[in-house]
Amino acid sequence: MGTGNPDHLTVQAIGALRRVDVVLLVDKGSERADLSRIRREICERYIDNPAYRFVELKDTPRDPQATYVQGVEQWHERRLLEYERVIGEELPEDACAAILVWGDPSLYDSTLRLLELMTRRARVAFEVEVIPGISSPQVLAARHKIALHRVAGAVHITTGRRLAAGLPADAEDVVVMLDGECAFRNLTEPDLEIYWGAYLGTEHELLIAGPLASKKAEIERVRSAARAQHGWIMDTYLLRRNRAR
Repeated sequence: MGTGNPDHLTVQAIGALRRVDVVLLVDKGSERADLSRIRREICERYIDNPAYRFVELKDTPRDPQATYVQGVEQWHERRLLEYERVIGEELPEDACAAILVWGDPSLYDSTLRLLELMTRRARVAFEVEVIPGISSPQVLAARHKIALHRVAGAVHITTGRRLAAGLPADAEDVVVMLDGECAFRNLTEPDLEIYWGAYLGTEHELLIAGPLASKKAEIERVRSAARAQHGWIMDTYLLRRNRAR
């Protein structure tokens, strides 16, 4: 579904939505009600089958006492049970259901992994079709009017959790996703630039770019205020090492 902007859906995605009987929505609580609202608006805009319906699945937070890997595995199991329940109890045999994945399912999203696990468990029978979407790194680059790497260069994609251990020594351009702790604040290299974006593609979009040393405090301040205002935030950024001249 792209980054939440209905205009970011591809023609293929719109065609797939128009075949849908049921849309599966994960209820992540009142703080993230915007995420469900955006998904519903996309469906209302593009699905012309008057009989389609939404089925909500309850989400539960990860156990703060568990390790990160254990917490994710436990959360995956609870989500799997919900998917299996809905497919087994709510969907007729020939129904077409949709899961609207934020961005593109190939980048830091668990949906495909969960569907693969469900296929292996074989408790319910289903077939999968994956529609590629516009990812947040793509929108980030477009909004800042940049490419994600330099001529003959490479781009490294990672998470804030991994960035906390340090910037990869041989990487010139690093895209960082899922950084809830602002890991960039601990980077002290003098020649780093940052291209940051939040709520990319939506009406709340925020963009900041410039030398990391002079922008990190501003980004933290703006990010904190936006999260408090909206109850949630999704942000992505590019860190760029300037080549020696």
